[in-house]
Amino acid sequence: MNTKIISYVISNLFKLMIFLFLFPLAVSIYYREGFKLSMAYIIPIIILCILSYLLSGKSPENQSFFSKEGLVIVSLSWLLVSFFGALPFTISGSIPNIVDAFFESVSGFTTTGASILSEVENLHKSILFWRSLTHVVGGMGVLVLVLAILPKGNNQALHIMRAEVPGPTVGKLVAKMTYNSRILYVIYLVMTVIMILLLLAGGMSFFDACIHAFGTAGTGGFSSKNASIGFYNSAYIDYVTSIGMLVFGLNFNLFYLLILGNIRQVFKSEEAKYYLGIVFVATILICINIYPIYSSISRMIRDVFFTVSSVITTTGYSTADFNKWPTFSKTIILFLMFCGGCAGSTAGGFKVSRVIILIKKVVKEFRKVGHPNKVLNIQLEGKTLDKAMLEGVDSYFALYSFTLFLLLLITAWESDTFITALSAVLATFNNIGPGLDAVGPTSNFSAYSAFTKVILSFGMLLGRLEIIPLLILVSPRIYKKRD
Repeated sequence: MNTKIISYVISNLFKLMIFLFLFPLAVSIYYREGFKLSMAYIIPIIILCILSYLLSGKSPENQSFFSKEGLVIVSLSWLLVSFFGALPFTISGSIPNIVDAFFESVSGFTTTGASILSEVENLHKSILFWRSLTHVVGGMGVLVLVLAILPKGNNQALHIMRAEVPGPTVGKLVAKMTYNSRILYVIYLVMTVIMILLLLAGGMSFFDACIHAFGTAGTGGFSSKNASIGFYNSAYIDYVTSIGMLVFGLNFNLFYLLILGNIRQVFKSEEAKYYLGIVFVATILICINIYPIYSSISRMIRDVFFTVSSVITTTGYSTADFNKWPTFSKTIILFLMFCGGCAGSTAGGFKVSRVIILIKKVVKEFRKVGHPNKVLNIQLEGKTLDKAMLEGVDSYFALYSFTLFLLLLITAWESDTFITALSAVLATFNNIGPGLDAVGPTSNFSAYSAFTKVILSFGMLLGRLEIIPLLILVSPRIYKKRD
């Protein structure tokens, strides 16, 4: 285990957090929120400066690291970022309970959007800004941002990318991973700025446009309004946000291909076709199901399209209380919670690419009935998937299902109904935000005990990092010199 390179990366992470805290501090000063609010950011900055100094030194001579170091770096980084990200909530008194603050911080960085707050409009501007800024950082990945600002590129940083960027594969855009990270973040930030401008055109204030653009870009869903996007009651804002969520739920490699002018390759993306197809079919089915309870067809289409976009991209914004929809519609929503967005996007969930692979494997088994010796290959994006990839998807599905069951078992102890427990776990583990019943879009997670909130917080981290990195962190074998 190369502990020096781990300390070096963590030190750079702390420096990044110091830089990030300057933004809400500036907002606090701008809105004249007082000394106490300023100290909510200054105290963590001081702590991080000390820790960064203690960890830092000259760049380690041996900068090589492999899969185990990458997994440890990623899991440690997300735990530390979530902890320090919770400090402004507690120090400011906005969320006095450290467990609640940790839950809110984890929810922000993992872009889950689940909350223990019922009155967000009572929060100070700087706290709202910090809360939503965590979506921007966590959306593409905390360590991806660290890689983007490191002065030297290292192809072994792919081990970090693999551990942090969700999905069964990580496509390299260019040779060096540092440049790869910079390209991803430039695309990400430019699209976020475009989202801000579009929301400003819809009549939002600059502050609210930033908050909701951050939530859309990171597919997180934190809002500055208690009623979320529904507060504005604007068809323009609803459709802009709906399309924005869907766009950020696509694989970011596609946007790089667009920049290169490779439009044909973008339109040939199999995962993107399935992803948009699921959105279309789900929207049609739900519209047919809830047609009797709506007096306006245009409003129905608007609410359904927004909800489907929000749930499949695991954003969590809401314009309608889908908790009141019929059981058939809520069943489709549960499937969308499981499915999630595309690999290599800011969206959570199991990922569309994995769903496609599993479906193709089932079809393959049916085709082999009566022809056991027939060789059938499974292809995705025009490439034949090797045995290691297929076994990886199977293993992840088994691990995903087992983890989901354990989280459900724990959460069910305090839940009034099975749907509440199941949707609470899906909403956190799949980084969605709102669930159904007692944790629906008009409710929150405040009713759960501190123990369950901690479990659900780790559930959010497990879902965002796709389980393995956190499990590796607690495995004694990984720290042995020989393994």
